[in-house]
Amino acid sequence: MSDWDINKPLGQCFGTSRIIEPGEEYFGALVKTEEGLQRRDFCAEYWESEKPDVFCYWKTKLPHPDQKKQLFVDDQMLMAFFERLEKETEPEKINFRFVLALILMRKRILKYDDTRNEDGQEIWRLRIVGDKHVAEVVNPHLDEEQIEELSSQVGEILQADL
Repeated sequence: MSDWDINKPLGQCFGTSRIIEPGEEYFGALVKTEEGLQRRDFCAEYWESEKPDVFCYWKTKLPHPDQKKQLFVDDQMLMAFFERLEKETEPEKINFRFVLALILMRKRILKYDDTRNEDGQEIWRLRIVGDKHVAEVVNPHLDEEQIEELSSQVGEILQADL
């Protein structure tokens, strides 16, 4: 788990190295790199002109230093990340999706239905609350420490209290 290290926001545009000012809108994104998923922030001007290739993104504002911490990612965004990772097979992304599933279950957006075993893997069937759609997620059998570490990293990536 410790090799999955996603950086915190730096308040700086990755594309131009320009400092993002408090109150300024910018784009936070997860980018696929040789080292795995990394968070990168882009100022709006760079984002609009260069259209960087990213795995997923969200638009937000850099808070003022004296401003109370805000949740930058809502439940719909968490669900979009969860769905985007559905076909991924890399262990780091399977772990990321599993932790998102746990977060979404805690938020009562997903509800556990049942478990099946396929090719030596335990697969959870989860129902999306208020919908008939069923999602499946591989249980990578993380221990509590791994889940806590990943949850913390997911929160740092998304700047949210999860």
